[in-house]
Amino acid sequence: MEMASVRVDGPIAGQASLISTSFDLASIGYLAEEFFVSGTADSYAATGPITSDGRWDVVVAGQAPFRTRLIVYRPADPTAFNGTAVVEWLNVSAGMDAAAAWLTTHRHLLRAGFAWVGVSAQRIGIDGIDTAEGAGVEARAVADGGIADGGDAGEDGAGEQRGTGWWPIVPSLKSADPTRYAILSHPGDAYSFDIFRQAGETVRRGLLDHLRPARMIAVGASQAAFFLVTYVNTIAARDGDGGDRDRSRAAGGGHGGFDGYLIQGRPGTTASLDGRGGPTLAGDVRLRTDVAVPVMVVQSETDVVGVLGAVGARQPDSDRFRLWEIAGAAHVDTYTLKAGFRDDGALPAAELVRLLVPSAAPFGVPFTAAINSGPQQHYVAQAAIAALDDWIRYGVAPPSAPHLLTAATDPAVLLRDADGIARGGVRTPWVDVPIAVLSGLGQNPTDASAIFGSTRPLDSATLAARYPAGAADYRAAFTRATDDAIATGFLLAEDREEILALAAASYPGR
Repeated sequence: MEMASVRVDGPIAGQASLISTSFDLASIGYLAEEFFVSGTADSYAATGPITSDGRWDVVVAGQAPFRTRLIVYRPADPTAFNGTAVVEWLNVSAGMDAAAAWLTTHRHLLRAGFAWVGVSAQRIGIDGIDTAEGAGVEARAVADGGIADGGDAGEDGAGEQRGTGWWPIVPSLKSADPTRYAILSHPGDAYSFDIFRQAGETVRRGLLDHLRPARMIAVGASQAAFFLVTYVNTIAARDGDGGDRDRSRAAGGGHGGFDGYLIQGRPGTTASLDGRGGPTLAGDVRLRTDVAVPVMVVQSETDVVGVLGAVGARQPDSDRFRLWEIAGAAHVDTYTLKAGFRDDGALPAAELVRLLVPSAAPFGVPFTAAINSGPQQHYVAQAAIAALDDWIRYGVAPPSAPHLLTAATDPAVLLRDADGIARGGVRTPWVDVPIAVLSGLGQNPTDASAIFGSTRPLDSATLAARYPAGAADYRAAFTRATDDAIATGFLLAEDREEILALAAASYPGR
């Protein structure tokens, strides 16, 4: 099948390789398909200075053939499709494609009838972490024993030793299934930006079994966000998602045509156009302000003042930009590490609570503290993707959120209450009605554990002082805080029943 300049083959029979949810999508009315797409991709070079405001001008610098793959999750019943396709730049920190944004938002995407497309935009996911030029701050640091993020390792999986640190490296597509994926060919990450653009164009033109989306949202989390920020600052404005977007569409959709962007867990720096994994600037980079479609950034404490260090990349909200910083959240938590893989929407509250229990030795490696066990990042991310979709559909902007409060120090540090809980930011019942101090910090800042944050249960005396009537007081206060967060737009009403059931099943000694 030819779509403009891109050839599409598939669906490809057999089992696709992807770090993603592990439950059966068919049981909840969704199809999972894999396609191979091929064409010629451009690389880009800046024509002027690379500045911290993100307003960069680029030109085509080279061309190369490519053949990559797309994963599609879509409603089996075409009438259940809500008209919005979420197109994810797959994360490659673990050496293989990971659907990091899908893992945090899939519950809402499935119940609301979205289609989701995962794009193997980078060479590492296809050829492996030792053969690609680089994958950004996290994946480059994997090879050096530094920080990274990835897929479901459970609690006892062994970490592969790399340099002075560790991270479990998952086989790339060609290593995992050489017969299936031998045909794929990636020219290098300098071409990743145009490969992603062409993937969006392919989805827009009818990849989803002739379901043509009315709206497309581009998403990227963590290492993928490192690249997606560069994409917004260059390709989105250059090819029509900026001021010339309507004319570009009228001419036949010669660009990805994304109607909005959701960026999760970004570092302060961004990927360089040469694809070698280094940053565009040594310092912080903001998102350009002249892109004519909505952009949302959702950050944890770790992303703001922890090892990802994006505090200097903060920018004010505008008519097309929102920044949400989640109090008590970590870059990776027990939901994204474990619970999210099994969360099909039918798990009993007690089982979900069990999956969220923090470990102080994930991957079999002792950490300084038990990792962050708060599910708020999952629920807030779902509210964000829903709000962004509404922003695109109806022009109703999401609420603005206060930033996490930081001291005027270098480096910046969070201001905390008497219990040690961060002040400011997006508030949820897990931090306003706590039974534990949840933080995006608290681990060794020099190795991979730094991105997992920490959980410190409140002692019995503190709980008794806060909740004199025990679980009943806790549930009542938690319910009020949940309803406040729903009213302000940072949690979804659809999640209320489950959130309250989790609270009831979580109180110590209930």
